[in-house]
Amino acid sequence: MPLIPPETIEQIQSANDIVEVVGAYFPLKRNGPVFKALCPFHQERTPSFSVNPQRQIFKCFGCGAGGSVIRFVMLYENLDFIAAARKLAERARIPLDLDELSPEYSAQIELRRRLISLHALAADFFHRQLLRSPAAQPARDYLRSRGVSVEVAKRWKLGYAPGGGSTMAALARSEGFSHTELLEGGLVKPRFDDRPDGPTYDRFRERVMFPINKDTGETIAFSGRVLDPEAKTAKYLNSPETPLFTKGAVLFGLDRSKRALIQAKSAIVCEGQLDLITAFEAGIENVIAPQGTAFTEKQAHILKRYVDEVVLCFDSDIAGEKASERSLPSLLAQNLSVRVAQMPAGHDPDSLIRTEGAAAFSAQISGAKDFFEFQLDRLTQQPSFATPKGRTSAAHKVAAFLSLLSDPIRRETELQRASHRLSLPPQEFARLIKPVRTGAAASSGESPVAPAPEDTPPPLQDPTVRLLATVALLDENARSWLREENWEDLLARETEGPLLAKILGSDLVPGDLASVNRFLASLDPREESAVSGILSATPPKLALLIAQDCWRALEKRQIRDRMTALEIQIRNRILPEEDVLQLQKQILALKNRLSDIVGLLKPPL
Repeated sequence: MPLIPPETIEQIQSANDIVEVVGAYFPLKRNGPVFKALCPFHQERTPSFSVNPQRQIFKCFGCGAGGSVIRFVMLYENLDFIAAARKLAERARIPLDLDELSPEYSAQIELRRRLISLHALAADFFHRQLLRSPAAQPARDYLRSRGVSVEVAKRWKLGYAPGGGSTMAALARSEGFSHTELLEGGLVKPRFDDRPDGPTYDRFRERVMFPINKDTGETIAFSGRVLDPEAKTAKYLNSPETPLFTKGAVLFGLDRSKRALIQAKSAIVCEGQLDLITAFEAGIENVIAPQGTAFTEKQAHILKRYVDEVVLCFDSDIAGEKASERSLPSLLAQNLSVRVAQMPAGHDPDSLIRTEGAAAFSAQISGAKDFFEFQLDRLTQQPSFATPKGRTSAAHKVAAFLSLLSDPIRRETELQRASHRLSLPPQEFARLIKPVRTGAAASSGESPVAPAPEDTPPPLQDPTVRLLATVALLDENARSWLREENWEDLLARETEGPLLAKILGSDLVPGDLASVNRFLASLDPREESAVSGILSATPPKLALLIAQDCWRALEKRQIRDRMTALEIQIRNRILPEEDVLQLQKQILALKNRLSDIVGLLKPPL
C-alpha cells in the first residue's frame, strides 16, 4: 500500500472542513452543535447521518459508517484512500508528490486528473465553435428554432462539434494530451476495432453538444444531438463509460438545480436536456434529467438526498409511459412519492413552455396524478379492460406496482383504491401482491456505495472495553493513567483488545484535532467507524474514575477466567502431586490479586 506522509494527511484534513466537503455533495441541516442529513450509504426515512464540525468527523448511527473527511470521500465516490486524499489535496491546492505513491496508484490518480482537464478543454472548444465558427451556423439555427438564445447557450456552455475526422483530437494533442488519454476519455474512437493503438477519429462530429457535469460542476462527459434529420445515425450520442463517467450515476442539470430541489422538496424529471434547459430558464428550476429515460437505483438514491417527491414528465407516447414504469422500482425503493405529469398531445415540456408559456407547464405539474392513480386511469380506459382477459391483465400489472411499496399504510390504502377501481374483492386482489422484500433482496440494479458487510461483529462491542476506549480518546488524564498500566499484556488477552491497544499506543492527544485525524487515517474502515462513533459522543464526567474502575473490572474478569481454567485442569487431569500443588499456588496468588482488585473497586468510606 503506497503511503502519504502523516504530516501531509494532517495538512489535507485540516484544509478541508468536513461540513463544507459533505455539504457540496448533498444538503446538511444544523441540529444543535452538529449537522444532520439522510445517510447517503443506506436507505432511511429519518436522518441518522451526523457531521461534527468540532471534531471533523461524520457518523451514521443507522448503518455504522463513520470517519474522517477522507473516509467520507472514499465511501461516497467509491475511491481508495490515495485517490480520495488526492482529490481533497487538489481541492485545497495542496501539492501531493506522486513520487511518494506506487506507479500503479500514481497512474490512476493522474489519469482522472488529466481526463478532467481534457473535458474542460473539449467543453471550451465546442463552445467556441458554436459561438464563432461559420460551420456551426446550422447548430445556431437549430438552437434558435428551439428558443435557445445566445445568452442561454453561454450560461449552459452549449457547443458544436465540427465535422472532419479529428479536429478535436488534433487540438487536444497540441495541448499535450496523449492517444491513450483521448481514448480513455471517450472523445475519440479507433478507426479499426482490432487496432486500438492505430488511427482514431472524433467521436462527436456535426452535433450540438451538451456538457454533462458532476453535481460539483466539473464536466465529465458529453451528449451530442445530430443536426441532419436524414442522417443514418443515432439522434443523440453520449460519451461512453469512462473512469470519470458512469451513465447510471449522473443526473443532468443537478449542478444547477440543487438549491431549487431542496427548496421545493420536489423534482420534475424531464426526458431531454433541452426540456430541462427550457424549464430552468423559464423559472422552473427544480428540474433534472436522467442520462437516458428510466431511473437507475443510484440516480434515485442521489435524488433522495434533496427531495421527497418526484414528478415524472416524460413524453406522452408509449415510450414515455414505459420509461415511467421502468423508473418506478428505483424511486419507490427510496421511499419517494411519485406523480406523473402527462403532456398535452404533441407536446413535450420544451414545446409546451415555448408555445403556451411557463404557467401552462406549471399547471400540468400541479395537476400531475399519483403514479398509481395515473396507471389505474390508463388501464381502465383501454378497450381491452371490458374483457375478462384485459381486466385480469390490468390487475396483475397494478399488483406488480403495489408490490414495490414498503410502507404498509400506503400499501393498504393503494390496495383498497385499486381493488375498487378494478372491481375486485380486496382479499382476492391482495393475493396477487408479492410480499415486501427488504434489505439487499429489495434491490434491482446498482446499489449505493456502502461499507462492506462483515461476518464478524464491529469492534468495541464489549461495554467495558468500549468505556475504556471512550475515556482514552476523550480525556487526557484518563488516557495518561491507562498508559501507565500494563496495558499491552492485558489487552493481548482480550478479544476486543487490539483496537484499544492501537488507541493507547498511538500519539493521539484528546481534543487535538490534528492528532485525532492522523490516528483515524491509520485505521481500517471498521475501526475508523467505531472510533468515530465514540468521538461523536459527549465526553463522560469522572473519566479518570471510569478508567480505573473499568481497568480493574477487566483485570478481575481475566483473573477469574484464569482461575477457572486452572481449577478445570486440576479436576480433569491425573497430575503428579507436585504439579497439583503448583497449580494450587497459582490459584491462591490469583485469589490474592483478585482480593486486592476488589478492594480497589470499593468506594472509600
